[in-house]
Amino acid sequence: MKKLLITGASGFLGWHLCQLAKQEWEIYGTYLSHSLEIPGMKMLKVNLTNFQELQRIFSEVKPTAVIHTAAQSQPNFCQTHPEESHAINVTASCNIAGLCADNSISCAFTSTDLVFDGLNAPYQEADVVCPVNLYGEQKAIAEVGMLERYPMTAVCRMPLMFGAATPTAKSFIQPFIQTLKAEKELNLFIDEFRTPVSGTTAAKGLLLALEKVNGIIHLGGKERISRYDFGQILAEVFQLPTISLKSCRQKDVKMAAPRPADVSLDSSKAFALGYQPLSLRKELQKLINS
Repeated sequence: MKKLLITGASGFLGWHLCQLAKQEWEIYGTYLSHSLEIPGMKMLKVNLTNFQELQRIFSEVKPTAVIHTAAQSQPNFCQTHPEESHAINVTASCNIAGLCADNSISCAFTSTDLVFDGLNAPYQEADVVCPVNLYGEQKAIAEVGMLERYPMTAVCRMPLMFGAATPTAKSFIQPFIQTLKAEKELNLFIDEFRTPVSGTTAAKGLLLALEKVNGIIHLGGKERISRYDFGQILAEVFQLPTISLKSCRQKDVKMAAPRPADVSLDSSKAFALGYQPLSLRKELQKLINS
């Protein structure tokens, strides 16, 4: 079987990707601090910011392809720890692209919709990036650096993702559900718009991009929605009380990292290749039934 190296296998997206990819690939997953066992896969503890360790993994595993999902993806953390987050988000990413180039193997990278400033949505792949926070900036630098080192890289800009909790990671909906169940106040933005998808759908998109894309691709969902409206659908599908669901605006919440207002992605290029996100309602219903 072909060997797929998935970095960040203990993260939310990485875990969903492992579940999906193991049907067709022999999987080698890396983790750093959250050790976990995934049946039928080899998990490797690797510090991706250590170039020697990275080289060793490539020469030992000899992967056929790499999907690089590992990142420091909390914008507030990146804003307050610029050097630490740069090491994984930029330096390690560029090194991975370089090693994939040296070995002439397929490479996919998870970037973010936060490379945009939120003023001209929906965004297409060729639109100019203009991040408003350090996390978005680091991902934008990594995109350029990786494509310079290896133009065959599939740079996948990911939207907001949700889904079932994994052994070592949650998505943003788990705390939402808990809060609503407890009838505690849940304040959600009415002025922040995204194009969310489930972790499973995102994983399908990444595997498709690995096979079919060189350069930048958007893997957003089909619906542009505010966090508040998403909360409404979530409550409806999961039959949760909405008495404590309240709307607020970005300016009402103090955060270390500034946030763009509307980073909806135009993903028609990916749809044309066969990427098929379900409606948000259907995605959420699948979670109840899973």
